[in-house]
Amino acid sequence: MHTKEEKLAAFGRLLDTLDELREKCPWDRKQTNESLRANTIEETYELCAAIIASDNNEIKKELGDVLLHIVFYSKIAEEKKEFDIADVCNTLCDKLIFRHPHVFGEDVAKNAGEVEQNWEQIKLKEKGGNKTILSGVPASLPSLVKAHRVQDKARNSGFDWENREDVWFKVEEEIKEFKDEVANLDADKMEAEFGDLMFSMINAARLYDINPDNALERTNQKFIRRFSHVEKRANEAGLKLKEMTLEEMDKFWDEAKKMGL
Repeated sequence: MHTKEEKLAAFGRLLDTLDELREKCPWDRKQTNESLRANTIEETYELCAAIIASDNNEIKKELGDVLLHIVFYSKIAEEKKEFDIADVCNTLCDKLIFRHPHVFGEDVAKNAGEVEQNWEQIKLKEKGGNKTILSGVPASLPSLVKAHRVQDKARNSGFDWENREDVWFKVEEEIKEFKDEVANLDADKMEAEFGDLMFSMINAARLYDINPDNALERTNQKFIRRFSHVEKRANEAGLKLKEMTLEEMDKFWDEAKKMGL
């Protein structure tokens, strides 16, 4: 691993490299916050994919891409004389110090749970911080991630099940209410009740320390692998999926399962 001096030198090299690109490269010179935004979202998702795959080499590369965007936005702001990368770092450090009084102050936190319980209240006291507990949840978060986040924040304020096993009564209740609306063929209420059911399932995942987004993505990838195997085997047999029976496709699907796909 590198020394602190080597790390600082590497970061300095990145700043120098971007300065030169911004000055001499037509593409880099024309970039704005708005033009970079979509790429930033893409790079973040690519980092998430590398993390899910536990591919350390890809994680390293994707972290670099995300870091480039952070430095790039800071460079644009510097050119406008608004702030620079030093302001970004110092603002972050100030926030971390303020939010960790058990490390940098006199407060005591014996475990991670106690830290989390104090976290939301600290942010409410922060200058320019959240006005309410749930106002810190970005509106643009994907719905599944947002549900998990708001539940987690509510938990930190003490709003949670006393016994996590009780959540299954709520799940069963939501399943019944959804089935009732399916029987009534009321499309709007079906959608509403299905949302309630999903929310309760995400809550169950949280209570059992399961990240629902990670869990769903694992299933997505598993389905892709198995369905791709079905498609491959069908092609090898000279068959078309649309002309196959479900039983025929299930045979290849079970084959994929036995192969560990």
